[in-house]
Amino acid sequence: MNTSGNSAAIDTSEFRTSWRILILAMLGIGISINSSLLYGFGTLVVPLEETFGWSRSALQIAITFLFVGAVIALQVVGWLNLRYGLKKVTSVSMSLTVLGYLAATQIGGSIWTLYLVFVLIPILSIGCLAVSWTQLLNMWFEKNRGLALAIGLSGTGLAAATIPPLLSWGISTWDWRAAFIILALINLLLLLPLTLCWFSVPQPKAHESEADKLAAQRSITGMTFKEGFTSKKFWICNIALALVISVVIGMVTNTVPILRDLGLSAEEAGLIFSGFGLSLVFGRVLVGYLLDRVWPPGISALSLAMPAFGCIILLSGTTDFTLLLLAAISIGFGAGAELDIAAFLIARYFGLKEYGRLFGFHIGLLTATSAAAPLLFAAFLSQTGSYNLMLIYCLACSVIGPLMLLTLGRAPQFEKSHVANPVAA
Repeated sequence: MNTSGNSAAIDTSEFRTSWRILILAMLGIGISINSSLLYGFGTLVVPLEETFGWSRSALQIAITFLFVGAVIALQVVGWLNLRYGLKKVTSVSMSLTVLGYLAATQIGGSIWTLYLVFVLIPILSIGCLAVSWTQLLNMWFEKNRGLALAIGLSGTGLAAATIPPLLSWGISTWDWRAAFIILALINLLLLLPLTLCWFSVPQPKAHESEADKLAAQRSITGMTFKEGFTSKKFWICNIALALVISVVIGMVTNTVPILRDLGLSAEEAGLIFSGFGLSLVFGRVLVGYLLDRVWPPGISALSLAMPAFGCIILLSGTTDFTLLLLAAISIGFGAGAELDIAAFLIARYFGLKEYGRLFGFHIGLLTATSAAAPLLFAAFLSQTGSYNLMLIYCLACSVIGPLMLLTLGRAPQFEKSHVANPVAA
């Protein structure tokens, strides 16, 4: 049962008082390096190959270095936010990100200069990763926390739709350097000014409204890092969602090749995969809405088990268009909900007191899993010559991971009587 109420209607009071925070978080998540640089990287592959002669396989390794830099940053960001304040760390990181992108225009010669840049930019951008933006949303939203996280995290979809064509235009108009300059300008001219104007951390001693007071109370309650880190439930979340994210990575990168192996044309495979994208967006919003109203572990388990149906259909070898479209939709539904669920469960079960450190570790683990999963799937494909073993693995993880979440039980109720705020503005 959801302690915040069971009404199907959406309480709009939080959105009326915190709409600027919601828009800022959505833009921040979309513009963050894990969205904009990741989704825009494809536009750089051919230009860098033509300019420097680097092979495409070598260029792909840059994404692994991007993940490595993100994992390092995620282990530190929570501590920095507690020590120096969420807004200050985010603003300084945004400025450093601009410098990092401008420095990227100087790569050349050895491909290791590219790898170095891709490791350093996430570290420079430490306060602009999803951890900080989801922490901000968790502070200001409680009754509609799941829906707010879903809307905020839809910024990744906004990035996927706008960043690649924008970077392609810049590269075709000038050269590959334009991509990094555009990313720097987006941070400098759009996100940084909005952050300075709209970024607000609730203050328990200086609240102007009841909403501010409640948000300030939420921001200082919960487990310490040691309490959360040693909690059995924290590791249930870690392991369960790591299994699920490996499924997401495997299915995102291999669904189209699987469809082609079944005999479908490139156009048919692309059309079916479009169902994945649409259900990803729909699943994110629907699950976010339901998390606020139904027992979170139940909703989480149900949505994250959806890819299992897709795996079963693909394993059957069917070439029926409708069934294959249903498979893509099932996979997309689970993929869209995964990060929203992670942010929601960490906040609900461990509180916001040290959310940044706990969620930073959790996302770091998921990021490491994302980097390792393709290596495992490549080994499966190399050993068997087919995708069946990978699909069996994904099917098993899509069942085991969600079932683990059902053992979380009821979320604790944290005291809200504190008066000191460890996350200063």
